[in-house]
Amino acid sequence: MQIEVKDACKRFKLGGKEFVALDRVTLSVERGEFICLLGPSGCGKSTLLNVLAGFEKLESGSVKIDGEEVAGPSPKRITIFQNYGLLPWRTVQKNVELGLESLGLSKEERAERAKKYIDLVGLTDFEKRHPLQLSGGQQQRVSIARGLAVDPEIIFMDEPFGALDAITRMKLQDDILNISRNEKKTVIFVTHDIEEAVFLADRIVVMMADPGRIKSIVKVPLPDQRDRTGEEFLHVRDKIFELFNLKSDSYIEYYI
Repeated sequence: MQIEVKDACKRFKLGGKEFVALDRVTLSVERGEFICLLGPSGCGKSTLLNVLAGFEKLESGSVKIDGEEVAGPSPKRITIFQNYGLLPWRTVQKNVELGLESLGLSKEERAERAKKYIDLVGLTDFEKRHPLQLSGGQQQRVSIARGLAVDPEIIFMDEPFGALDAITRMKLQDDILNISRNEKKTVIFVTHDIEEAVFLADRIVVMMADPGRIKSIVKVPLPDQRDRTGEEFLHVRDKIFELFNLKSDSYIEYYI
């Protein structure tokens, strides 16, 4: 088991009121799995991601990765957000090299590795462009290439395609699914889009709000190459819709 979350609890105070972001959340993730955290706003999915990435601390419970307590961010784990976080004065190549500069690589090694991942995300010949010369989808590709270039073991993604148009979003879904399979990376992906979760995930962690908790964990019985219009895909999607309509507040073991 690569990731182990046990009885994770996290609270915030908003406007003088206490808000339970995570309520005794327990989750295990195998190495190489693609996990989607799916749920409405306020269900704790981004909070859980930030705890896993080491950006936030729990009040109680534990989070371990490879058997070690998560004490903070690590170069073995990278996070890709909805806002691309690119430096506008740097070219595509220099943005991708950013994380490599602390690894002690030579200029030539950095350039070679950056080129590999720029090609991987489909931006060949865009190395010398600056972020403002790119579309939103292209900027997100640069962000993904920058993260992959440091060869992380785990990729955390917080609604990375949420600001993109539908066609670009679907293309990037195809790309990140192929990359995760080919590069054998563990991916934890936050989304509120049911179809996106069904398309990407090995398992979907369905979360509910007030307090933030896991309602169900659903294994997605679909092949790596998925057809958004296929009968099996639509069957899984409809079952997830049903889960959100169930009134039970207790954890549900759900099989499709």
